[in-house]
Amino acid sequence: MNILITGTAGFIGFHLTNCLANEGHSITCIDNVNNYYDTELKYSRLKILGLDQNQIKSIKSGEPFYSSIFPSLCFYKIDLSDNEMVNKLFASHHFDIIIHLAAQAGVRYSITNPYTYISSNITGSLNLFEASKNHPPKHFIYASSSSVYGLNSKVPFSESDTVNMPASLYAVTKRSVELMAFTYSHMHKIPITGLRFFTVYGPWGRPDMAPIIFAKSIIEGKPINLFNNGNMTRDFTYIDDIIEGIVRVMNYIPQNDIENNTPAALYNIGNGNPVALMDFIHELESSLKKKAIINYAPMQDGDVYKTWADCSALEKVTGFSPKTSLSDGIRDFVNWYKGYYT
Repeated sequence: MNILITGTAGFIGFHLTNCLANEGHSITCIDNVNNYYDTELKYSRLKILGLDQNQIKSIKSGEPFYSSIFPSLCFYKIDLSDNEMVNKLFASHHFDIIIHLAAQAGVRYSITNPYTYISSNITGSLNLFEASKNHPPKHFIYASSSSVYGLNSKVPFSESDTVNMPASLYAVTKRSVELMAFTYSHMHKIPITGLRFFTVYGPWGRPDMAPIIFAKSIIEGKPINLFNNGNMTRDFTYIDDIIEGIVRVMNYIPQNDIENNTPAALYNIGNGNPVALMDFIHELESSLKKKAIINYAPMQDGDVYKTWADCSALEKVTGFSPKTSLSDGIRDFVNWYKGYYT
C-alpha cells in the first residue's frame, strides 16, 4: 500500500515506519525534526531508516529525500502547519492510508508553551483533514492520548466515558483533534480511526518521559523526583505491542454506523494493566542492578493520578492483545539504553 506517516522521527513513528517499510509498503514520511528534545536521538532513528542526518539538514522544505535502505521510502522535512506544503504533497501522491502520529508532545511543556500545541496539534491536524477531504484515503488513522481522560476517576478508562475534564492544554488539543476527526468523517465520509495511546515505553523512547529520566538518574546516582509521593499508577505499554495494534487497525476500516451514519472509530490502545510507579522503578533497579535514590515530591500541575486502559473494544474488532510483560519490556529497554547512552 501507499502509506503516509507523519512524525517519522518520533518514537512511535520511527518504529511504525521501520515495521511497514520492512513489510514492503511504499512509505512517505513527514517530520519537521524540531528541537523539543534532543535532535540527535531523532536523527539516530532516521539513520536506521536509511536517512542521513547531514542530507536531511540540507534539504529544503517539501523536497523529497529517499532512503538508502528502503527503495520505497521517501522523506519530506515538512511542518504540518504549512498548509500549502501539505496540499502540494497530497496533490502529488495518492495515499491509501494516512497514519498521523506527529504532534507536539509533553504535558508539562504545554503549560509554558501553549501556542506551540495549537499550531502543531490542532492546525497541523486540520491541514491533514482538509487535504484528505480533497484527496480521500481509504483509511485515516491518528494518534490521540490517554490524557483526554483528564480528571476522570472511574477506572478503567473506556471510550464511552465522558471526557470533559482535561488536566492540561496538551489534553485539550488531543480531544480537539478527536472532535475534528469525527466531523470530517461525518461530513465527508472519510473512514477515520483514532487511537488513545497509554504511556508507551521501550527502545528509542522519548528522553522527556519517565523510563529514560529514571534510568539516567539511577545510573548516575542522582535522585529521582517521584511526584504525589509516589502514589501514582500508569498503564505502561511496550512499543512492540503498540505497533502491532496499529498494524492490525490498518486493516479494519470503519463503516457507516446506523446511529450517526459516520465511518469513524475511536479505541484505547494500552496494556490494560496499571503499574505503580514504585513497581516500575523496582523493575528498572533489577535490570540496572542498582538502587534508585528517591526524592518524594508533591503533585505537579497538569498531571493525573492514574491511567488504566479498557482495551476490550479494540480487542473485539482486531483481536489485539498486548503480549509483553513489564519485566521483559524493561529488560529490552535497559539493554537499548546502555547501548545507546553509555
